Amino acid sequence: MEKYPLTEAERRVIRDKATEPPFSGALLNERRPGTYLCRQCGAPLYRSDDKFDAGCGWPSFDDEIPGAVRRQPDADGQRTEIVCARCGAHLGHVFTGEGFTPKQTRHCVNSLSMEFLPAGADRSAHGHSYETAYFAGGCFWGVEYHFRHRTGVVSATSGYMGGRTDSPTYPEVCSGATGHAETVRVIFDPEIVSFEELARLFFEIHDPAQVNRQGPDIGEQYRSEILYTSEAQRRTADALIDRLTAAGYDVATRLTPAATFWPAEAYHQDYYDRRGVTPACHLRVKRF
Repeated sequence: MEKYPLTEAERRVIRDKATEPPFSGALLNERRPGTYLCRQCGAPLYRSDDKFDAGCGWPSFDDEIPGAVRRQPDADGQRTEIVCARCGAHLGHVFTGEGFTPKQTRHCVNSLSMEFLPAGADRSAHGHSYETAYFAGGCFWGVEYHFRHRTGVVSATSGYMGGRTDSPTYPEVCSGATGHAETVRVIFDPEIVSFEELARLFFEIHDPAQVNRQGPDIGEQYRSEILYTSEAQRRTADALIDRLTAAGYDVATRLTPAATFWPAEAYHQDYYDRRGVTPACHLRVKRF
């Protein structure tokens, strides 16, 4: 499944399972925020948040995007090989129990097996397209968690949208004076997951019937809202609301054109995964 032409060196690694020389890879010292994609098919594999310096000479990650990487016994009978779950491209090997990070996992990946998509970019160097969606459904910690763990999501970022204040802070948003909602920006690969699938997930991880609150969190900043980026997204969300309404739900979710997204402070990002726990308030309830 070769979507993009490979160089001879890339073919040796990706197809023939060779290993690039240590400290030679172009992505070894890449420090910018963004996403690492499969060089062969363009599928998102790793996030920059999970990259660390293991001193081994190859890019190292202590986690993968859920469902993106497959483990299998290596031909040497000793190591565990990792490959792209979509196309089978050889990535490298995974090791556990080494103590580099609390996750006790090191994905040792060849730079030649990947390409890098900087945060905020809509396309890779090869033209692979991604889409963006914005969802507000109570405290953004839980909403971000569920989207971050959805296969096909490249990144999920907590932030603020829909208000009157530029560069709002968390205390300002919590005061109710800004009009912003706690919002999660979701960048996703439409070849893997559709906007409709993401919107269904959104309606099932929070209570869309609550007005300006989610459980104990009360205030306009906790409202239920989809901030659409296209007319197609609006129509899809509207159709899902009609289905929920027909099923007896009194849906309070707003549909609003997306505006400027203001990323939240660093301590809000990846909140639950950094603590090694799961959300207590955003539990998935089947509604479709």
